[in-house]
Amino acid sequence: MARDQMPADDPHIRPEGADDATVEAVGKLTEALEWVERARGDLYDFHQKMGHADLTIGKAADALEEAGHAEVAERIRTELVGRNTIVGRWTFQIVEEFDDGYWSDVRAGEKRVRDELLDGRRHVFESEMKEDRRTHGRKDHESRP
Repeated sequence: MARDQMPADDPHIRPEGADDATVEAVGKLTEALEWVERARGDLYDFHQKMGHADLTIGKAADALEEAGHAEVAERIRTELVGRNTIVGRWTFQIVEEFDDGYWSDVRAGEKRVRDELLDGRRHVFESEMKEDRRTHGRKDHESRP
């Protein structure tokens, strides 16, 4: 199905009056949001890895104590177990600040631009790229499900 033959209510086609430059610019903003989403995933990965590391440091302190090194174990417990990852914060606090601030603002900003310029439609640029790149009429190259 060619772009001009797609149903008008398809949520991925450009709305009437949206020009190529607008579709491309909004697509670029959406791409930026996708990179922020990936960074957020890395931040959650960091959060979980640091939590695991802290628990493992505690287990290492226990093993040191069991091996007869009580003084070393206590030093590890008091200096490393449960300490802040950055000044005043454990990783859950970093994640929450990121989510409540930057991530939420970028998501809201991208949605607002889509709402204003593309009637809220998502992935219009990619939808058009799909139409340009697929082999029309070939199995597994259908335009829509």
